[in-house]
Amino acid sequence: MVVEDFDFLVIGGGVAGCAAAYGLTAHGRVCVLERESSPGYHSTGRSAALHTETYGNAAIRALTVGSRAFLLDPPDGFTDHALLSPRGAMTIGHADQGELLDRAYDDSVRFVPSVRRLSPAQAIERVPVLNPHYVAGAMFEPDAMDMDVNAIHQGYLKGHRAGGGRLVVNAEIKGLSGGAGSWRAVTPAGEFRAPVIVNAAGAWCDEIAELAGIAPIGLTPKRRTAFTFAAPEDTEPADWPMVIDVAEKFYFKPESGLLLGSPADETPIDPQDVQPEELDVALGADRIQKATVMEIRRIERKWAGLRSFVTDKTLVAGFDAQAPGFFWLAGQGGYGIMTSPAMSRVVAALATGQPFPDDLAALGVTADDLSPGRLRP
Repeated sequence: MVVEDFDFLVIGGGVAGCAAAYGLTAHGRVCVLERESSPGYHSTGRSAALHTETYGNAAIRALTVGSRAFLLDPPDGFTDHALLSPRGAMTIGHADQGELLDRAYDDSVRFVPSVRRLSPAQAIERVPVLNPHYVAGAMFEPDAMDMDVNAIHQGYLKGHRAGGGRLVVNAEIKGLSGGAGSWRAVTPAGEFRAPVIVNAAGAWCDEIAELAGIAPIGLTPKRRTAFTFAAPEDTEPADWPMVIDVAEKFYFKPESGLLLGSPADETPIDPQDVQPEELDVALGADRIQKATVMEIRRIERKWAGLRSFVTDKTLVAGFDAQAPGFFWLAGQGGYGIMTSPAMSRVVAALATGQPFPDDLAALGVTADDLSPGRLRP
């Protein structure tokens, strides 16, 4: 069989892998290998699609802040329309969650000075279906925005192709061998070789490493459930912000004329084409109903996605110290899309031996924060 040669092989065609390919295109010929028949099938296509700078730990928030400028003003040719649109995000708490809401506000305002506290009356003014007997306080992030996930994903793919890159679908990795400057990937779509492998296989990243005889980093895939339902007939929800429970037990937001809800579940599960559980849908609906005056009579659509985390819930990006040329890009959790512009630059820098981006370092995130070495004894 003919082996095709590239400078970089990226395993995984979700947003993380395609953003990496987009960034690497300026440094050599890049091939993205995707196991499914189209890229972005698993996690990328099942996102709640909110760009919020108050979500995640300090490193995640720094990467999100560092991605905003790109998403607001992408390079010429990346897309034909806006990638972000106004939404806002409101975090609410009941009477027993005052201390938790105080901590969330203090953490958030460090990175996002525009975040402000709201009284219960102000929260209900923004989202009239909130239950006045439930909401004891809130904070509001005015600059949180909806993301056009498909446009972002397609923009990375378009830029990758324009730079001479290649996308190969139906290319599940069956064998991965080599190292020391020459990796060889065996797939049903052919065999491919490059000095650098970028492991961006999402929930399957540890399995890809094990195929190559490399120790896993302890990735845990977790199921996240979502569903849509109709808003009350006498409401106009299009301009409501996303509403998030301060303990991350539920959220809901407007979505294509309906409301999208979730129990914000994080159920550990083996990598797979994950499907929603009826109990999780019911739990999410119940939590939303208790926090609001809405009655959810019918679920219009339901689905689930995989969000993969390592122990500290920070993204992983960097070469494996025990396997020259094997680059980890894993643990995106629920942060992969909104951090993808920053991570595209991080991967391009670290995979080619360039300095870590100065602007991201100034925000407080370093290569060591992202290194797979932090997860090894």
